[in-house]
Amino acid sequence: MQQSLSLEQLTHTFSQGCKPRHDWRIGTEHEKFGFYKESLKPLSFDGPSGIAQVLQGLMQFGWQAVYENNNPIALIKGGASITLEPGGQFELSGAPLSTIHDTYIETSRHFEELAIINKALNIDFLCMGFQPKWAREDICWMPKARYAVMRDYMPKVGNKGLDMMLRTSTIQANLDFESEADMARKLRIGFCLQPLVTALYAASPFEHGKPSPYLSNRGATWLDTDADRTGIPSCVFESDFGFEAWTAWVLDVPMYFVMRDGHYIDCAGESFRAFLDGKLPKLMGQYPTIEDWELHTSTVFPDVRLKQYIEMRGAAAGNTAWICALPALWKGLLYDAQAEDDIWGLVQDWQHDELLVLRENVTKTALNTQFRDTNALDLCKTMLDIAQAGLERINACNTQGENEAVYLAPLKEAVISGKTRADIWLHHYQHDWQQRVDPLFRLK
Repeated sequence: MQQSLSLEQLTHTFSQGCKPRHDWRIGTEHEKFGFYKESLKPLSFDGPSGIAQVLQGLMQFGWQAVYENNNPIALIKGGASITLEPGGQFELSGAPLSTIHDTYIETSRHFEELAIINKALNIDFLCMGFQPKWAREDICWMPKARYAVMRDYMPKVGNKGLDMMLRTSTIQANLDFESEADMARKLRIGFCLQPLVTALYAASPFEHGKPSPYLSNRGATWLDTDADRTGIPSCVFESDFGFEAWTAWVLDVPMYFVMRDGHYIDCAGESFRAFLDGKLPKLMGQYPTIEDWELHTSTVFPDVRLKQYIEMRGAAAGNTAWICALPALWKGLLYDAQAEDDIWGLVQDWQHDELLVLRENVTKTALNTQFRDTNALDLCKTMLDIAQAGLERINACNTQGENEAVYLAPLKEAVISGKTRADIWLHHYQHDWQQRVDPLFRLK
């Protein structure tokens, strides 16, 4: 007789991620928008020079295809994968690596491979946080069944969920943790700092070819996507927060789907707790497997997400320099004990309610956002100083003798100038680009 999963089993999904410090690695994920060079329109999936042909072309470099309904929808190689977001955003999920030098090599190789395919197909990729020119209706949905369920559900729970799916791109850094206490503090620090990262990485000031009200339109989109599964869970700020509290929060997030015999069953809006009791309407009398639970945990999208590692999800997409800067920042802050103590000292009394306000405000004013008796710019300067000191103490050097602090360069440039990429692009739009966004598609 089938039995339900216990709370201990559900919680173990997360707690088994604990690793000794010497086994810590860091992974990096990054997305970008594909487009046809002649028209600048988003890539379709099928047809000449479409996404399917890009995937096919990359197979010459040793990537192995993953198929769904005979469509290539992902590639895998050596602990890394290439996947497709709903609107065709092309994502490299990098392997867990020892140093940011390795991340730089991995990222550079990815863009070198893409450059060969791009030239053959007369396409290119745009690395920024929000699609600056094209509307939802101009973007082709990728043929993945899970996206069809999400597409139907999103408009019921927010006004910008479809924009999130189709028109945003991100960079993400994935970090390890040693224990429950280590996880809890890292998650708390991560949630406190994500608004600052959003400000520093602001790179989406346009929509429909014109300036929007936001410097981070990507960040603003997440504010109105689905409050049940996004944002900053309040439980993280409780004194007894741990794996069980996170499990309870995930349990309360409404479901999207379950998979049976290779097919998705639409259960959008239903309760996983009801599923545990054998009362899921689409599968009455059936109980979830651990695979069902793991699938459900992949459908929560807070600013920091706990899996068997911690995902830092607040940054907008960018080029190689900006991609490598994000894991460098988080490694410097959280992989050196002194740096982690220093950054904890800065944020430990920050409260959930004021962070919600900060998270909203940085989408409009980025580095100029006020917080308490200071502002995001000064806080970012402090954050970067702590990260740099941490990386210098770790002192992992490349063949040129440079430590990983070298990858903080674009972030340091932004705080020195006080200008985000969004600020710079808006200036060019007004003074050099004849109030057109098309030059963005030629930036590298």
